[in-house]
Amino acid sequence: MSVLLPLMSLGCSSGDDDVLARARASGTLRVALTEANPPWNFLDGGDHPVGYDADVANELARRLRIGRVDFVGSDFASFVGGIRADRFDIVISGQTITARRRTQVDFSRPYAVNEVSIFIRQDNDAIAGVKDLAGKKIAVSEGTTQADFARTGIPEADVRTYKNATLGLTDLAQGRADAALISRFQGVYLAQNKGLPVKPVGPTLQREVLGMSFRKGSLPFKQAVDQAINAMIADGTLSTFSRRWLNGIDMAAELREVQASQYS
Repeated sequence: MSVLLPLMSLGCSSGDDDVLARARASGTLRVALTEANPPWNFLDGGDHPVGYDADVANELARRLRIGRVDFVGSDFASFVGGIRADRFDIVISGQTITARRRTQVDFSRPYAVNEVSIFIRQDNDAIAGVKDLAGKKIAVSEGTTQADFARTGIPEADVRTYKNATLGLTDLAQGRADAALISRFQGVYLAQNKGLPVKPVGPTLQREVLGMSFRKGSLPFKQAVDQAINAMIADGTLSTFSRRWLNGIDMAAELREVQASQYS
């Protein structure tokens, strides 16, 4: 799925053997996302990616002077491998910055923060927090930090994995799981917009710092991406996007509270 953007001047340094130089030369930035995690990113009625991540991707390409975004559908379990296999240039899909992932790909400075919550069915009063999840059927997206947490932090959990959180939350709503570990933004959005009988419970399970990932050693690309994100924070662009999609939150304000030690 491609989105045409206003084409600005495409000057690039000819000596750069880097993602940035290649994308500018081709006129296309290949962006991976799940296409199934609203309100972060999902397909509209015309099968065009929309949501916070899609808006950020389009604006990033414009600021990098790359004329077109080619959105590539993928999933969390395939993002790192897809970057390394050159199936896309960058992942903009709510990836948590972790030390393990950074051994295989590089990350931008954070472009979002996310709160992960426990979701249960509306009629369930037996689960009030993580201590009540032992031995339960837990829905998670494969390849996520939530999947890692369920496997290592919940005793005897029956971990059910899905390609995306929408599928997991739907199974929870239909009684095929006891709980789901999911972005609070996404769970609330799906409950409201899809009529799923689910609710968040207990305190925030994790507060994660999200970055864009790309090929290791792509220094000119990283510098340009970081500069663009910093500018979007400073001029209010990220605030506009997050207020539109993330229940009115000011993401720029959230990011200003993130310490470099949390992601560097």
